[in-house]
Amino acid sequence: MSPIKKQTKIGFFGSGLMGEPMIRRLLDAGYDLIVYNRTIEKAQHLVRAGADIQRSPAAVAEGSSLWITMLTDHQALSDTLFTKQQVYSGKTCLQMGTIAPDESKSLCHVMKAGGGEYLEAPVLGSIPQVKTGSLLILVGGPTALYRRLRPLLNRLGRKHHLAGPVGQAAALKLAMNHLIASLTSAFAMSLGYIKRKGVDTETFMSVLRESALYAPTFDKKLARMLSRDFGRPNFPVRHLLKDMKLAEREFRSFGIAPPMLTGMIQILQDAIALGHGDSDYSALYNAVDPE
Repeated sequence: MSPIKKQTKIGFFGSGLMGEPMIRRLLDAGYDLIVYNRTIEKAQHLVRAGADIQRSPAAVAEGSSLWITMLTDHQALSDTLFTKQQVYSGKTCLQMGTIAPDESKSLCHVMKAGGGEYLEAPVLGSIPQVKTGSLLILVGGPTALYRRLRPLLNRLGRKHHLAGPVGQAAALKLAMNHLIASLTSAFAMSLGYIKRKGVDTETFMSVLRESALYAPTFDKKLARMLSRDFGRPNFPVRHLLKDMKLAEREFRSFGIAPPMLTGMIQILQDAIALGHGDSDYSALYNAVDPE
């Protein structure tokens, strides 16, 4: 089958932190988008960029043949698109949010049973990578369907990793997001400790950068932690907490010891209790090293 054409009506569900810049990149490339967001006022400004904003998910679903979802979780997907009234025949769903493998498989089953198609394509990266089209895209599903959607996916990120059948990319994404939480938590603890001991921060960073322990995310989050400025989030604490709860459930189901994950979940919950639910996830530093 031929690749998705730019004249194809695309329904985009979710114009949040990641959804909005993704919508803009697709519109700039000439794709025809109908957009739904639960809070419609937050999507209205996209009209000027060329989007058709609809007040109901049903209107978007009926008016488009390709659905792209960038919603918070499986419950949001179920409430918005996977309802008993929905018709799936002739529709293709490109699911790009972070959900559990079994949740993704369940959505795939519903789509296929109704005569539709399904591809999972969660992403690594945040707002800056969306804007430059440099997301890492993890793909799970039929190779033929991936090839049809690849030109569109190329607009969002040219590095794709075809993980296998539906569920594999979702698992890969949870494994990656677990590293986000674990690396950031460990760095926050070490940074808090050396500051309390009076060790020069730049000395600490110089040694770290020259070691095998270094990860680029440390420098990306350093300034935020030192200034305790966690506004303008690329990935908020509450979303990372949701992902870590999914990871804990998944890891536990395979007998992988979750004590470290349980601790990271507690850190994220503590950060939310401090009022950082919608802050950048580096705000977990305030839970690790309180002012």
